[in-house]
Amino acid sequence: MDYQTLKARQREERGHYPVSLGLRVHRALSWLDRAEQSGGDVDARFIFLWISFNAAYANDIGDRERDPEQKVFKEFLKKLVALDDNEVLYELVWTEFPKSIRVLLANRYVYQPFWDFHNGLLQEHEWKAKFERAKVAVNRALGDHNTSAVLSIVLSRMYTLRNQLIHGGATWNSKVNREQLRDCSAFLGKLVPYVIKLMMDHPRTLWGDPCYPVIEST
Repeated sequence: MDYQTLKARQREERGHYPVSLGLRVHRALSWLDRAEQSGGDVDARFIFLWISFNAAYANDIGDRERDPEQKVFKEFLKKLVALDDNEVLYELVWTEFPKSIRVLLANRYVYQPFWDFHNGLLQEHEWKAKFERAKVAVNRALGDHNTSAVLSIVLSRMYTLRNQLIHGGATWNSKVNREQLRDCSAFLGKLVPYVIKLMMDHPRTLWGDPCYPVIEST
């Protein structure tokens, strides 16, 4: 599933979408298109795919209200999984990327408390204890085949990687983060198009108003 396929469908159906959904899908597709043009630049591909996902979700996981936003984010993923009658999200998590997901979730460099420790916000024993508890939660979710929980944990780790790039905390084309960027870009490259498709499949579902609606100039 790619931009061209989804865009062709969107052109046929957009007149029947609610305004809020139409804007979300339009924006998400525009950034998916740009991501697919990134070639071998995995930094750019990851960033554009994240923007596309955020355009569909339209609710940033803000630093000032991380816990409340994480709860909203989890609810969005639960909604997607509930609507996924063909279990594509299930297959994505459990068939296509199980190894790369486990590697990512064991990577301390995409775990925010690790950086909180290095920034003086936590003691070393605190972040390590959090990391061990997170591993238990991850393994429980994996063992229970809890797709929405695994997706939530995976995307929260990707959010740390997103912060590193967007806030200038990483070098473009750096050797130190190639593996996680390749894995995350590959995963988002499969996930984002299907998220857009699910939203198009269910236009009457309450997706909420976009954060930045189009305001006509006066």
